[in-house]
Amino acid sequence: MPRHIKIDFVSDIACPWCVIGLGGLEKALQNLRDVVEADITFHPFELNPDMVMGGENTLDHIVKKYGMAADEARANRERIKARAAEVGFTMNTSDTSRIYNTFDAHRLLAWAKGEGRQYQLKQQLFAVNFTEQTDPGNHDALVAAAEKAGLDPVAARTVLESDRYADEVRSEERYWQSMGITGVPAVIVNDKYLISGGQPAEEFERQLRHIAQED
Repeated sequence: MPRHIKIDFVSDIACPWCVIGLGGLEKALQNLRDVVEADITFHPFELNPDMVMGGENTLDHIVKKYGMAADEARANRERIKARAAEVGFTMNTSDTSRIYNTFDAHRLLAWAKGEGRQYQLKQQLFAVNFTEQTDPGNHDALVAAAEKAGLDPVAARTVLESDRYADEVRSEERYWQSMGITGVPAVIVNDKYLISGGQPAEEFERQLRHIAQED
């Protein structure tokens, strides 16, 4: 009988490695379906909490933030796109891509958790940002994503047009930072094992198998 495990997945909509990490985790759990059964909860982390609404050019942002050459940033982007493709996700990123404020997306995810559709919404929001190249801070885009995820679009818009879940999101962000999380994705298993970064499925499978045996 599969062993139940709790997974807290700390991530940001604007994080490409979070897409890769989630894809690797999904594949690992599929391979381990006879060994473990996972309950996954998504938690907020903003890579750029001060990002202005409307965002800025991603290439310019990365060059400035990390002090790297534009060609190096482009090469990294292509490697990330290839890794995403390996887990079945399409990234349409290019020199014209933009990086956006994700706070409202995290508020909507907090609401979706209570509706039992958080996982589905997370997948849709990654697609909005990386596949559709749409601003995940745009309320129309967020409502459309919510509807695709099986959520009530009217209720979603009501949440977005209020300040609901703002305090909860900020509180969660502070909590995970206080726990030492400084980069994402951060995958915390059973409240005590940390798997960091966009690991391939094989590494997730190895570590989860070990955790199941340990616990």
